Amino acid sequence: MNDGAPLSEIIRKRIKAKKARFHANDNISAFIQPGELNALVDEVSEKMQAVLESLVIDTESDHNTKNTSRRVAKMFVNEVFNGRYVEQPSLTKFPNVSRLNELMIIGPIAVRSACSHHLCPIMGRVWIGILPDKNSALIGLSKYSRLTEWVMCRPQIQEEAVVELADMIEKKVKPTGVAIVMDADHFCMQWRGVKDPDSKMINSVMRGSFLKDPNLRREFLSLIKHN
Repeated sequence: MNDGAPLSEIIRKRIKAKKARFHANDNISAFIQPGELNALVDEVSEKMQAVLESLVIDTESDHNTKNTSRRVAKMFVNEVFNGRYVEQPSLTKFPNVSRLNELMIIGPIAVRSACSHHLCPIMGRVWIGILPDKNSALIGLSKYSRLTEWVMCRPQIQEEAVVELADMIEKKVKPTGVAIVMDADHFCMQWRGVKDPDSKMINSVMRGSFLKDPNLRREFLSLIKHN
């Protein structure tokens, strides 16, 4: 029994009881029980309806906005912010039997995220560079895309997103080096504010061999320019 409390409040209490963090870019799937996401959509839909009413939008006679609150709720929970609410995708790892130790580049991977300041879209591309050694694990190429999507489908800022992605790849693959470059359009600059349609943000994270070896770093950056 939930004593009539909103589901979001119940989930929040579970998180606080464990003294865990629930920032916009955190994954909170461990605190959500089976079947609760549908109920969360219901709650978000109800509150989104109140937002539309406060914006003085007639959702009763306007056929275009009649079910907008529910569409937005489903979009937030099941799609664009889904990386907050579902577990990390499973990543089958294989031993590096052939002892591969050459540069591997995965990308460009299309990414869709949202700015945590205004909830405006962030649309861009990510390149991942991996330098394995004999002790590294290997994962399928599609798994890099799945992991990237899982990290990016949350409200966040680009600078933190690429760091989190690098941390996860290092933990899972244990490569000699990992490099990530993200190039994205930010609608919080193009759609509002300065309204500059040409503004982009490009940032990178270099770890291990990519940080220590300038030749390897140059090779990676040179190769991704052709994509």
